[in-house]
Amino acid sequence: MNITAADVNKLRTITGAGMMDCKKALVEANGDFDAAIDLLRKKGQKVAANRSDRDATEGLVMAKLDANSKRGVLIVLNCETDFVAKNADFGAVANQILDIAIAAKPASLEDLKALNYSGTDLTINEKITEEIGKIGEKIELSQYNVVDAEQVYAYNHPGNKLAAIVGFNKPTADDMAKDVAMQVAAMAPVSVDESSVPEDVKQKEIEIGKEQAINEGKPAEMAEKIAMGRLNKFFKESTLLNQEFIKDSKLSVAQYLKTADKDLTVTDFKRSSLN
Repeated sequence: MNITAADVNKLRTITGAGMMDCKKALVEANGDFDAAIDLLRKKGQKVAANRSDRDATEGLVMAKLDANSKRGVLIVLNCETDFVAKNADFGAVANQILDIAIAAKPASLEDLKALNYSGTDLTINEKITEEIGKIGEKIELSQYNVVDAEQVYAYNHPGNKLAAIVGFNKPTADDMAKDVAMQVAAMAPVSVDESSVPEDVKQKEIEIGKEQAINEGKPAEMAEKIAMGRLNKFFKESTLLNQEFIKDSKLSVAQYLKTADKDLTVTDFKRSSLN
């Protein structure tokens, strides 16, 4: 059967695969477009299997809000190289996944992967496998985070290697919300405040504090007290509301929020980065 350039271009338009891959698939499928599409998808599965042990440490970290700014979604779509991360098609896939997550409100990362990829008969997971076949690199949707609140702000750092979403208990000005989201991005707090630090993290910090005190020659009976003092320092440095505000070190983040409204606070946040 004669495979024309128009046939190859048509298959390329449908699948986004390379010209030579499309031509080979059409030849192998004797011109049957559905069979050629299946062959290209199987190629993606084969490439995915071959690349499964590779490190996918590059990619895009992206955050977005729903229309009411009451839900923020953050995803990480990984690839192997920065070259692919900067590719427009890769970015379009990441944006589409983000839009699907906003619209469908999946409960987990696995639920998100199982959703239909818009305009296709593929799931998001299958679409990613298809992209692996086209690009030839390992691609992985590795993170999906959500914040629901009375107001949510999404911050995407230039270059899309870092993003944060922050929830507030009541509406606040965009500039203030942005300041706090940038604080989260820059200072990487572990939790909102001391009450939300996981118990295992607290215990680990106490044990480290005790060990340091004893190693410094402090009496064992004082180690507990010293450890608790160091835990309080940890809270100040590592919990969002207790951190020094990056734009005014005389204020904590909690105090900064109270300059606008005495009851304003952060209810939740999520942060992701490539590093």
